Amino acid sequence: ESPCVFSTAAQQRSTGDECGPEDPRDEPKHPLSDCALEHKAVKLEEQVRDLTERYRKALADSENVRRRTQKFVEDAKLFGIQSFCRDLVEVADILEKTTESAAEEAEPTNPNPTLQKIYEGLSLIEAKLQSVFAKHGLQKMNPVGGKYDPYDHEIVCHVPAEGMQPGTIALVTQDGYKLHGRTIRHALVGVAVESQE
Repeated sequence: ESPCVFSTAAQQRSTGDECGPEDPRDEPKHPLSDCALEHKAVKLEEQVRDLTERYRKALADSENVRRRTQKFVEDAKLFGIQSFCRDLVEVADILEKTTESAAEEAEPTNPNPTLQKIYEGLSLIEAKLQSVFAKHGLQKMNPVGGKYDPYDHEIVCHVPAEGMQPGTIALVTQDGYKLHGRTIRHALVGVAVESQE
């Protein structure tokens, strides 16, 4: 080989060595600057915060729906018999009036044993009915002497306040009932008022 060819090859080899990947001047620069990276990081943090907040709200909404549904189911269990109870208390009214009439007829002045047995039987049925009512959370109100409450009572008359505080209930013309504390039939009441003389 001629010396010229050799020297050219050596030159190329040495030039190639100088321009090799080890040369830091030829390393590729990162396409994003530090400022752009920082801006992107801030945006990502904001998105994470936003998504976290949405997730918390979704969890809270889900919990509220679960609670409301549970309350609805519990109320349905407790008050599902409300309509039935309203009808049944009317039967209790008739039974109570019949028992009172039998009691008047079966007084000691009337020695009729049949009437006495009828009265005793009616009294047992009435006691059993009230026991069944209590078992299912149905209770008769006893408002006489208490304060008038528009949520529980309906005024049908006013009576003179003789020995009673005005505004208190003096008499009941029809019993009121509550089912698990919820009024299902208002008591019809007479309220004591100051006499206008």
